Amino acid sequence: MPPLIGVFGGTFDPPHLGHLALASAARAQLGLDRLLWMLTPDPPHKQGEVITPIEHRLAMVELALAGHPEFELSRLELDRPGPHYALDTVKLLAEQNPRAGIVYLMGGDSLRGLPTWRRPADLLSALRFVGVMRRPASSPDLPALERILPGITAKVRFVDAPPVDISASGIRSLAAAGKEYRQFVLPAVYDYIVEHGLYFRP
Repeated sequence: MPPLIGVFGGTFDPPHLGHLALASAARAQLGLDRLLWMLTPDPPHKQGEVITPIEHRLAMVELALAGHPEFELSRLELDRPGPHYALDTVKLLAEQNPRAGIVYLMGGDSLRGLPTWRRPADLLSALRFVGVMRRPASSPDLPALERILPGITAKVRFVDAPPVDISASGIRSLAAAGKEYRQFVLPAVYDYIVEHGLYFRP
């Protein structure tokens, strides 16, 4: 059986306990041999948005993964110019690992928006399957997606995501308002945010 490599992409601004819980659930339930955290420096869908500089996000991801040898930080998008499209990343990863099957991890919201991604049909063809984090209150309409992207249903594998109600944007909002958020991130990440004054509005 060819090895399976999971791709867990994101801006991770900041990486939080929810990210770690979702990654752990995906690795276990999908039988992934490797799980790569793919830090995206220049996400196409966030052009024009204010994103924390990549050096800070990279440092925080390294701190978050320090005690988790089952995860790897990939530099595949860090070491090439953006914008960074999922299809290009998957193709490069497949070239580097010709025997492996590539599994792309995403949330239900991202699955619903997949038809708007760059060459979504080609992306599906390049993947062994798509690991989708399933939440009780959010169930993607696969029949509707199938009409737009024929074959997508056969490519989807759901992951029962733990009930973690955390978002990076929520953490940023709490920090900006001077409210408590340390319970949502690892201590090392919290200390880094405070030390570098991230997310605080003057």
